[in-house]
Amino acid sequence: MDLITNVNEYEAIAKQKLPKMVYDYFVSGAEDQWTLQENRNAFSRILFRPRILRDVSKIDLTTTVLGLNISMPIMIAPTAMQKMAHPEGEYATARAASAAGTIMTLSSWATSSVEEVASTGPGVRFFQLYVIKDRNVVAQLVKRAESAGFKAIALTVDTPILGRREADIKNRFTMPSHLVLKNFERVGTWKA
Repeated sequence: MDLITNVNEYEAIAKQKLPKMVYDYFVSGAEDQWTLQENRNAFSRILFRPRILRDVSKIDLTTTVLGLNISMPIMIAPTAMQKMAHPEGEYATARAASAAGTIMTLSSWATSSVEEVASTGPGVRFFQLYVIKDRNVVAQLVKRAESAGFKAIALTVDTPILGRREADIKNRFTMPSHLVLKNFERVGTWKA
């Protein structure tokens, strides 16, 4: 097993292990990837001010999000189709978030349903919801997430038209045939 010493190394390892189409799906953004680069630039400008000659024997990273206690100011963002990267997909992510004491946000476009993720055990979970034309589908998804114990809806409103993902176009991306968007499996046909 590779010893990972920093977050950037995850991407290099993923590039070695994943098929090109899958790797490109997870690391790329829409259009010329301007927003993706700007997000990286914004994070690079965040600096920590070291506190010198302080008692660090008791460090507390806990915080709250919407009144929910978490172990650190880090949450897991929604990522679609995680089973493309690993057979456990969202199950493993849910268990890892729970073990770390933080929140996982499940993508609407997950390869595991809200019910399946809830069955992995305890944990605080949010559900990312795309606003789609069929409001009946939206209502069903919200009710299912609530019934499964999800604590909040992370509403995604910036996709009235999906972004033009150039890497996916070049790779002729298709979701592997053995996978399905599990949250839509029980709601019939739908249009974004």
